[in-house]
Amino acid sequence: MNGIDLTQTLNIAVDAAKTAGLLLKQNLTSQKIADSVSQYDIKLELDTRCQDLIHKHLHTRFPDIDFLGEEGERADFKNQYRWVVDPIDGTVNFAYGIPHACVSIALQESIQSNTGENTFHTVVGVVYDPFCDELWTGIRGGEGRLNGTPIRVSDRDSLDETVISIGFAKLDPTLRKLLPKLDAIVPKVRKVRIMGSAALDLVYVATGRLDAYWECGVRLWDIAAGGLILECAGGEFWNKQLSGDLKYLIIASNGRIRDQLQQLI
Repeated sequence: MNGIDLTQTLNIAVDAAKTAGLLLKQNLTSQKIADSVSQYDIKLELDTRCQDLIHKHLHTRFPDIDFLGEEGERADFKNQYRWVVDPIDGTVNFAYGIPHACVSIALQESIQSNTGENTFHTVVGVVYDPFCDELWTGIRGGEGRLNGTPIRVSDRDSLDETVISIGFAKLDPTLRKLLPKLDAIVPKVRKVRIMGSAALDLVYVATGRLDAYWECGVRLWDIAAGGLILECAGGEFWNKQLSGDLKYLIIASNGRIRDQLQQLI
């Protein structure tokens, strides 16, 4: 797999995202079938169907690339590259007929860290919102783009002018820890938004619609593609892996306000 063509993989990922996105758009107002329901989350039959569709599309063209999906597809990750896929990011929104959800596909490459351990970083990112027909893309070292047009983060550097998005994790203990942080942030910024899709929050920061997005306990497949696109657009994707299964604390921003946010949270 050495010398993989990142532009080619991006194009195939875009095709897969748009194919799955069409299925989402066609089913937004339909009756949904839930595979599981918890207090703060819903898993739909369509989650699995979309992931299977994406997996088939990617595996047909790149059979040697491993696949990590939200809906249970795992591998030993012994190869140099792996796909990281969230077939429906914003499932609760989608389940309730709210047209704010997306398909997220990232290609990650295994690299050796300074300690000699193999870690993965994203080299290709695709986020597709089928309801607005907005496609964000990024290749490491290149520009972040929205529907083919280069994007840049905002230049706001004063908290009282910023719009911040916050994500709430799916576990009750984490949720309770976040509530005091919300109280601290609200008086300091122009507006706080809770939008329900981590991938869209990230690319909204990349596009300058939001100035920052913060969440504790978000999963890898929610952020792998959007984090790269944000960096390609000149933003800062600060993240720290937490204990547990691929969970992260993230502060995604325009690169000007992270220190101010960290003092609050």
